[in-house]
Amino acid sequence: MDLRASIPSRERLIITLDDVPSTLLIPLAARAFGDAIFPTFAAGDAYAAPALRKMDVDVSPFLRDKASVFGVLSRTQVFRQLTSDFFQRYPHAIGANLGCGLTHYFQWLDNHTNHWLDADIAQVMQLRKRLLPAPRKRHLNALVDLSLPGWWQRLGLPERSSEVPVLVMCEGVLMYLEAYEVEHVLQEFGHSAPAGSEMLFDTLSWLAIGCAAMHPSVCHTHAEFKWGSKNLRDFTAPHPRLVLRSEHSVMDGYDVSMALACTCFRALWGVPLYGIVRLSLHD
Repeated sequence: MDLRASIPSRERLIITLDDVPSTLLIPLAARAFGDAIFPTFAAGDAYAAPALRKMDVDVSPFLRDKASVFGVLSRTQVFRQLTSDFFQRYPHAIGANLGCGLTHYFQWLDNHTNHWLDADIAQVMQLRKRLLPAPRKRHLNALVDLSLPGWWQRLGLPERSSEVPVLVMCEGVLMYLEAYEVEHVLQEFGHSAPAGSEMLFDTLSWLAIGCAAMHPSVCHTHAEFKWGSKNLRDFTAPHPRLVLRSEHSVMDGYDVSMALACTCFRALWGVPLYGIVRLSLHD
């Protein structure tokens, strides 16, 4: 199936993305096509297919990687559930998707009282402006570069003394940063976030570092895995306020062999092969 067929080629947007930003095509393709492949994990994304339809890009290499398609849909479910739980506890809180790509989580999470911020580097946000509907009330777009310290203040997020907690989400982001940059991101969240705030992100094992060329989807983007967890303390060591509340498997539901591999890896190495981490703050 070619989503672009309904739009003449001369009207499609030719995109040019650097290595890491180009990885946004992987979840975009999975959410546009994956529901039919894995209906139990269907995302029901109203914006992924229309965005792809406007782009002059071939995503078929990503769709041949069924495990990654499943992984995107599975992690979407986990992120949505954890974020929804957060907004049930704090219905007027702020959610911030940092490194948002072309994902539109607020379509699922808008409770009519919360606020949402989508942020990424300029190259991505310019593309987002052309392909996705303009944000409405309680939904903002912003620029962010997590490799540069001070991003919390630059985004105008609530100060530590604020009574408004913040849910920070980083999906498919931290594994492409250097280890010291990830440490600074976690440190800044721990230092700056108000009480009640949480941070969600997906993480690879350290064994994946330098091995992106072996990944069936990421290899097409020329991005590289630069950070992975060696120990569960990697998630909390950057700041004394950080607390590991939960970790969630992503790939267990793909098939029996994958479930066994994930379970054995976790037992042997003490960290998830690939999973989602939920941090909160000790106050």
